Amino acid sequence: MKIISSIREMQVFSESARNSGQKISFVPTMGYFHDGHLSLMREGRQRADCLAISIYVNPTQFGPSEDFEKYPRDFERDKDLAGDVGVDVIFYPEDKEMYPEHYQTYVNVENVTQNLCGMSRPGHFRGVTTVCAKLFNIVKPHYAIFGEKDFQQLVAIKRMVLDLNMDLDIIGMPIVREPDGLAMSSRNVYLKTDEREAALNMSRSLKIAKEMYDRGERDVAAILAQVRKYIERHPHTNIDYAKICDTTTLKDIGYIEGESVLALAVKINKTRLIDNYVFGNRLDV
Repeated sequence: MKIISSIREMQVFSESARNSGQKISFVPTMGYFHDGHLSLMREGRQRADCLAISIYVNPTQFGPSEDFEKYPRDFERDKDLAGDVGVDVIFYPEDKEMYPEHYQTYVNVENVTQNLCGMSRPGHFRGVTTVCAKLFNIVKPHYAIFGEKDFQQLVAIKRMVLDLNMDLDIIGMPIVREPDGLAMSSRNVYLKTDEREAALNMSRSLKIAKEMYDRGERDVAAILAQVRKYIERHPHTNIDYAKICDTTTLKDIGYIEGESVLALAVKINKTRLIDNYVFGNRLDV
């Protein structure tokens, strides 16, 4: 397994692989791996001859009061886990490599980033789409694989790739959960025992919504009322948003007719977590 920190070296590596007829799968990450990350890597391993990942905590997607400095990092642990699942190359750049002096170019995907996390994290998706566009140009993959837990991110990246005619396929993979139902996240490490119990109200509220949907309920207000009631019963929780949106436009809807996503963002004391359930999709909670 190679560790590459230079953009030019990574581009040369990928170009050589492409010229030899190899397909490249790519999993961009911010590190501190859990089984959700590893499931994406395993999918990438199956799809292509060469599996590349990146480990880069991207500063441009964090707001000034967010957790960039304390975001969990452990490169040696991540390197061992990546090797165990068959990663061929880790792209591990420094900030000065990705954003050199006088850097001033950004990619902004507009409409699908305005709702949900876009309302409470201004500038976040500009940072996400910019770094992904850069990584796609650096790693030159045929496939890039993302988890569906970050549903709005996945929609924005698919939109960017389509709009800018990027020559790769974006693959979305189902949410991976802990045995108790909590969606896997690197930020789960922040949770204390009682906070983790509060966080479980998110996945449990999604089950309530699914059960209502399965019984025939399609009124968004009715479903969200029950979701909010369940989450808010715990004192540690503060709902950022609980919305049901069209999965293509990510605009709020009032009645579920086609495929729709119930998206949650909840602060468990200081830790902000997200989760979702897609009505009419293959996914199950």
